[in-house]
Amino acid sequence: MNPIGILGGTFDPIHYAHLRLAEEAADQLDLASVRFIPAGQPYHRGSQSTDATHRLAMTRIALTDNPRFILDERDVGREAPSFTVETLNELRAELGKTVPLVMLMGTDAFRTIASWYHYKEIFSLAHIAILTRAGTAPDWLNAVEAELRAELRGRLVTHTNVLHEGPAGCIISLPMTPLEISATRIRALMRNGQSPRYLLPPQVLDYIESHRLYTATVAPQGG
Repeated sequence: MNPIGILGGTFDPIHYAHLRLAEEAADQLDLASVRFIPAGQPYHRGSQSTDATHRLAMTRIALTDNPRFILDERDVGREAPSFTVETLNELRAELGKTVPLVMLMGTDAFRTIASWYHYKEIFSLAHIAILTRAGTAPDWLNAVEAELRAELRGRLVTHTNVLHEGPAGCIISLPMTPLEISATRIRALMRNGQSPRYLLPPQVLDYIESHRLYTATVAPQGG
């Protein structure tokens, strides 16, 4: 049974680095699909510079030409802050207990996982693929607390086929093509009247310009 990838984020805005890492992870892990889940009100982040409906619309536009990419709108509609463990529990209820789920996350996000709401439950709900820069030695394990490090070390695997054999519980490191693109940089360019062309899909840029997002009058918060 091919795993389903899960990529959450604010996507403020979605850009080519998001899309490329999802594509590479899907190829390396032989994922059936990747679900993009834009955050509504993430509890561990400040208020977002852009309304959730705009971030949802931009994500939808960016995914239209890839049949492996699926937009999941569940978190945007929440009135309360979004918690990863709650989202995973909902997916489990819908998809069943045996389908392998793989959370895709960067090293910076993984280093903070001990501060997430009921984070230990995540390991019983999904695998985790930590997306690292190709050609560099992953250092995320040494960046977490010693108690957590001992628990995580027992979950590490090196072969991707292991993620197909069970629904959850493993952690794997995946090398990704390094792309120095960030939503923070895109917003800064637009506030300064500069073009972010070629950093994100042109259709997303058209949407941003038509709705006058990220102009000098907007004070962005978050990354």
